[in-house]
Amino acid sequence: MTEPMVWDDARPFLFEGNSTGVLVIHGFTGCPQSLLPYGKALAARGYTVRGPRLPGHGTRVEDLAFRKYTEWTGEAEGALRELKVKCERIFVTGLSMGGTIALTLAAQYGDQIAGVIPINAPALTDPLLRMAPLLKTLVKTRPGVGSDIKNSEHKESCYDRVPVSAASELTKLLKVIRAILPRVRVPALVMASREDHVVREPANADYIMTHLGSKDKEMLWLENSYHVATLDNDMELIFEQAGRFIEKHSKG
Repeated sequence: MTEPMVWDDARPFLFEGNSTGVLVIHGFTGCPQSLLPYGKALAARGYTVRGPRLPGHGTRVEDLAFRKYTEWTGEAEGALRELKVKCERIFVTGLSMGGTIALTLAAQYGDQIAGVIPINAPALTDPLLRMAPLLKTLVKTRPGVGSDIKNSEHKESCYDRVPVSAASELTKLLKVIRAILPRVRVPALVMASREDHVVREPANADYIMTHLGSKDKEMLWLENSYHVATLDNDMELIFEQAGRFIEKHSKG
């Protein structure tokens, strides 16, 4: 499918570095812009960092309406394969749905992944999302959920509307991750904001921590950020803790 012009700040990025690769995956209705500072911070530590653009994102909201969740996971899988050519070890991380996709990769390609870092990743389906499969035949779009940031100086590049059909695809992805979370055996650092107006169900992070199959798993609560934490007040904390986690699990 041919997509319209991609926004300038939505283009995928690649920072060449050492033999440790990091795949960073953006969230639903967002684009690589929300993870660019994160990617730069990891690249400054010497890592090779790849930030793909998921199909239907960073162009126009109508394009997202026709996408399947398997296209989003497929793009991430392709980026993982590209990193595998360049790097000896790979870590996967992501914001929101990107964190959910990172967990699916860790479950399915655990032999190729050294660790996973989901940030404000959904796993449970909140009441509004549960209605999406029914609403998609009646309503095309709903108001957007992007740029949930406590720091008013920062803004996320994202759609201002959400295609209900795409939200329905997200519910399918969440069903998949709930089924395969126990298969995630790699080291995990789970980050979650105490106050999140997108992943509103506070039990998400607890659910992920409880059902992860990883023996080595850590929980980091973000006390001063909303959903798009990689552009919010805790961004430096995220960058530092992710960097330490990657360094720790790259040794040996």
